[in-house]
Parts: sequence; structure tokens; C-alpha cells
Amino acid sequence: MTTPEGSWSFTEPCLLVDEARQVAAWLRAVAAGTVTETRPDTDGYLSPDTWFIEPVLAFSLAERSKTEAVIRLHLSLEATPPWRQGDDRADIYQYFVEMHVDTAALLHAADQWDLALAAFPGR
Repeated sequence: MTTPEGSWSFTEPCLLVDEARQVAAWLRAVAAGTVTETRPDTDGYLSPDTWFIEPVLAFSLAERSKTEAVIRLHLSLEATPPWRQGDDRADIYQYFVEMHVDTAALLHAADQWDLALAAFPGR
């Protein structure tokens, strides 16, 4: 990951195969305009739209227009940047990176994601 704050990487497993398939479906739903934008609650806590068994990675939609979406990639635990790991204030899913993506790119990413998963059997 590269952000204005710095760069880092992680290679921890964070999705089951069936969960990974949900990512493509969620990207397509964002592109189709059927995912609702997520807003913080009254305490400022932001819950993702899509999360998985391992609370390492999650997604939410910040904004959407006809041609573009702003997607939040929520990173927790071992996926957070090194300067946030061990921070007692780092609540699950509260660190995120926003990505501006046009809807055609979302559909292309979903297709590529599905192709990458084709080698893995479902349950």
C-alpha cells in the first residue's frame, strides 16, 4: 500500500475463497449503483458494507456518481500500516484508504478478480 502517510505491505491471509468471490459481486453492485453510501454513526464510528471472518480487510462505499465511486478499503490488525500497529486507539475497520474509481474500472476489476479466482474451487 502507498498512501500520503507512507508505504507498507502485508501478506497475511485474510479471505476465504468464497469470501473472495463476494468482493467481485460487491464491486459489481457498486458499479450498478445498488450499494448504499456508508456514513459514520453518531459516535463517529464507520462500519463497512462488506466484511469477512478475519477482521483484517473490509470495504465500504463513501460516494457514488453515475461515472465514479469512492471506495474505502478498511484495513485492521496486521494489515494496518506499521505506524498504527499496536496503537490502542486503532479500532477494527477505522483505518481506511479511499480509492476513486470509475465504474467501468470497477467492472473490469471484478472480471479480473473472478479470473484470478477461477483456479480455486468453491465450496
